[in-house]
Amino acid sequence: MRRSLSRAWRIVSLAAVVAIPTPLAAQFIALKTVPVAAGDQFLLFPSRNLGMGSVSIAVDDSILDPFVNPAKGARIAESQVFAAPTYYNVSNDAGSAGTLSLGAMFGGAKVYGSGMVALQQLNRGNQFGPVFFAERDILPPDALESKSATNKYGFLSIGTVLPGEVALGGSAFLAELNGIDGVEHLYAMSSAIEQSGNMKDFRIGATKTFEGQRTAEALVLYHRFDMRHDVTYVDWVLVDSTTWEWDQVIRTENNVDKTDTWGIHLGYVQPVGSTGWRLGGIFTANRKSHPKIPNYEIMNIPRDPGNSTAFDVGVGIAKVAGPTTFAIDIVYEPGNSNTWAEAEEDVPTADSGVIRKGEKTVENEFSFSNAFVNVGVNRVVGPVAFQLGLGIRAYDYHLDQWDHVADEFRRQDEQWMEWVPSWGLRLRLGDLELRYIGRVTTGTGRPGVAWNGAVAERAADFSSANDILLAPSAPLTLQDVTVLTHQVSVSVPIR
Repeated sequence: MRRSLSRAWRIVSLAAVVAIPTPLAAQFIALKTVPVAAGDQFLLFPSRNLGMGSVSIAVDDSILDPFVNPAKGARIAESQVFAAPTYYNVSNDAGSAGTLSLGAMFGGAKVYGSGMVALQQLNRGNQFGPVFFAERDILPPDALESKSATNKYGFLSIGTVLPGEVALGGSAFLAELNGIDGVEHLYAMSSAIEQSGNMKDFRIGATKTFEGQRTAEALVLYHRFDMRHDVTYVDWVLVDSTTWEWDQVIRTENNVDKTDTWGIHLGYVQPVGSTGWRLGGIFTANRKSHPKIPNYEIMNIPRDPGNSTAFDVGVGIAKVAGPTTFAIDIVYEPGNSNTWAEAEEDVPTADSGVIRKGEKTVENEFSFSNAFVNVGVNRVVGPVAFQLGLGIRAYDYHLDQWDHVADEFRRQDEQWMEWVPSWGLRLRLGDLELRYIGRVTTGTGRPGVAWNGAVAERAADFSSANDILLAPSAPLTLQDVTVLTHQVSVSVPIR
């Protein structure tokens, strides 16, 4: 894996598609070019199926579904209020977060809806490598602003039932963000990072129930992610070579991260006779526009706009046999992404030409061929339900890259896998339902730098220097980490 990752970092040093976070990922397709651990910052809503590997195609999730597709609020059997505290930790002291979500779901024969508010404390991780702090004008490393950030979230949906067993609903999700998990690791050798921005997600959904318990759904979404990163660096400048006197030069870079996504989602589920089996299928399409992509410190050249298209085609099967439910989801995710860099001034080329300001200096074409498998089981024993699940995510993409400055072309292929075992426990105590869900994500890492105490060096794991394009400050490494997540939720009916 290490040798493969060294090639991956060479790709990242030129161009990358960073996964845009979303709290409702079922109809939002996130593209990744490196196995960077993302954490569970946006695990805000309670779920019945998260402990079953997050299976969702052929089995219903009566608590989460109304937040994913607002039209599914028509299936709310009983109005209720809920609380869902969630905590996750990234190993190697690479970050953590605690979230408290409070919400309510209201069912009705004609009108239904749901709402949620959440507060989150995001704890920034320690960078893997040295960080210099200036003697002036920069917050000390133990300052509250340097250690944590507060994020606020809100969700509201409303819907109605139309004649013919058709349900229609709309939802809005808004987030005020002062921190995104893991961003501090993408600016190697920085001294301070200030983040600010917001996220918006709007959805219109519809469901239709046919004879024989057959159901169909459709969804249209618009998702906007807009963040600003103000990054401060401390550069040391030799002012007197005879006395070896050094001085600090503080510089600040302002990076903007924007992505607009339009998406559609279609789903269909039906029972297979009276055997207890259910069969379902989904189709999802996303079109993304990246008007501005950050110039992370781990990259050697700026990348400006880009566009991406991605699809999910999946099937799911489930078997209900008395107190036991078993389900499998299989999803194939093809996609492509085009990103490029634009010259900030006239640039001479290797073939004695000139690239004018505003013209493309580098073009990157990614072709994705990802696959995901989720499997889970739920067993009810009296008032208690036990869950086990496993999610497997296989990422595979091909890159064609044209460097118009050096007049070079190259191709690259990358693959890796992420494993997500999960477990859960549900307990009924009269009207109260208490749920615990845990999961761990492996196969991911956090970027850092290698350091020997005086100068940055190549990491020992990267045996071939030709496989790495050095970052401006130091070479990159990938520290293996795991993400461990716990969520406890409680629901109480409104009567």
